[in-house]
Amino acid sequence: MCGRFVITSAPAALRQLFGYVEQPNFPPRYNVAPTQPIPVVLIENGARHFRLMRWGLLPTWVKDPRGFTLLINARSETVLEKPAFKNAIRRRRGLIPADGYYEWKTEGGRKQPFFIHRADGAPLGFAALFETWAGPNGEELDTVAIVTAAAGEDLAALHDRVPVTISERDFERWLDVSGNEVDAILPLMTAPRSGEFAWHPVSTRVNRVANDDEQLLLPISAEQMEAEAPKPKKAVRKATAGPADDGQGSLF
Repeated sequence: MCGRFVITSAPAALRQLFGYVEQPNFPPRYNVAPTQPIPVVLIENGARHFRLMRWGLLPTWVKDPRGFTLLINARSETVLEKPAFKNAIRRRRGLIPADGYYEWKTEGGRKQPFFIHRADGAPLGFAALFETWAGPNGEELDTVAIVTAAAGEDLAALHDRVPVTISERDFERWLDVSGNEVDAILPLMTAPRSGEFAWHPVSTRVNRVANDDEQLLLPISAEQMEAEAPKPKKAVRKATAGPADDGQGSLF
């Protein structure tokens, strides 16, 4: 599962890493959420390009987006069969630049957010599938989903799914859709190696999409986690029927 992520690296550093020809200048984002425009790297006319797409894939055959489930993730185990993804996995693969993501773990009856990032602090590229949806009035919308896989032994402590991350040496292999074949990229759709990622608890402020600042990435202590925990509601005693009241002892 990946429902929020972070892009904090400088635009120039990401351009050098992913090798796209555009020179976009964008601010750091600390709480990227579904339906927002996000950067996607793809190959077009033999070169890598930077595109903004809506996070939440819409298959081309959808008639009315308002009645269609928002597809923010694509399970690696079923992308070859699912109607929403089986064409995109062969012809429209991309990379989403990121510096980490958030996951929520249920602890003590409440959900505690964690920030997850590469242990070496380097940026990463999420494996992505995209489609351009065309509306009935000629409008077009580029949409994208992040590929996920079953979590490895370490990250499974937080959640049973993780976003698929593509290493720099495999960028070209993942992006190359010229042959319309998938055998070469199937081995890439796996969980990160054990120890490749690190994580720490962060403030529940990340739960609100409106909060988008660097403070969201800071580790919090057990005491802060306890302070942020929702307080149990006081039970309200309901009045029960009793013997007829003669009015004595009443304040009214």
